[in-house]
Amino acid sequence: MSGHDAGSVLRFEDVQVALGGRPVLQGITLALQPGEVMVLAGRNGAGKTTLLRVATGVLEPDAGTAHACRAGEPERPLSQFSRRELARHVALVPQETSIPFPFRLLEVVLMGRAPHLGLLGFETRHDVALAQAALERLGIGALADRTVLEVSGGERQLAMVARALAQETPVLLLDEPTSNLDVGRRLEVLERVRALAAEGRAVLVVSHDLGLAARFADRIALLSEGRVHAVGAPDEVLRPDLLREVFGVDTEILRTAEGAPVVVPRR
Repeated sequence: MSGHDAGSVLRFEDVQVALGGRPVLQGITLALQPGEVMVLAGRNGAGKTTLLRVATGVLEPDAGTAHACRAGEPERPLSQFSRRELARHVALVPQETSIPFPFRLLEVVLMGRAPHLGLLGFETRHDVALAQAALERLGIGALADRTVLEVSGGERQLAMVARALAQETPVLLLDEPTSNLDVGRRLEVLERVRALAAEGRAVLVVSHDLGLAARFADRIALLSEGRVHAVGAPDEVLRPDLLREVFGVDTEILRTAEGAPVVVPRR
């Protein structure tokens, strides 16, 4: 796939990153389109979370460039965005978030409005309404006044997704967003993610759950040793030969009633 995909809102071109002298990303070229859900999959250490850190501007590539494009504006390297500008373009739901203080869930979600607040930093009724709507959308509106110390780990994770929704960015990055959720909640969150994509947002998801990825992703990018090993529609990528090369296991591909591929490891 060319790195110069027209209309992409987030693009990595030959991105290379080394950490502690060890190559972690080795020439990643990917482009994320509006309205698309792309899943990054691969073994632990393949570079998935590192790529998200590049996308949020936390890590500067050693070589290559990460670009973003805001609506109606020309594409620019992420290094040319201010922190505030980038926070209006990209929202991240990290895999684990430690919140040691007893903030109410509504307060946590309101933190996502920070890039949009005025100089004095005061939230308006509009900001509060958006935060409450985000909680409702994730099915936890009734917990708005509960503190993060009073809810389950799964409910805290849903609040972090709601915070990213309230940030109102065209790009949403999710690092293992369903890792602390039960099966019902996983489906719920990913259905919300699909709905966001239908509204025009671009969503990049790190996930080890290939079954759910197959059901909800438009494309899957398989990362191996810091490189893109394969990228394409779930049917194109979830093949026994590719999965053996990336994960080192033999698999069988079954089909759901809807026709989605299901990956079953062989003993």
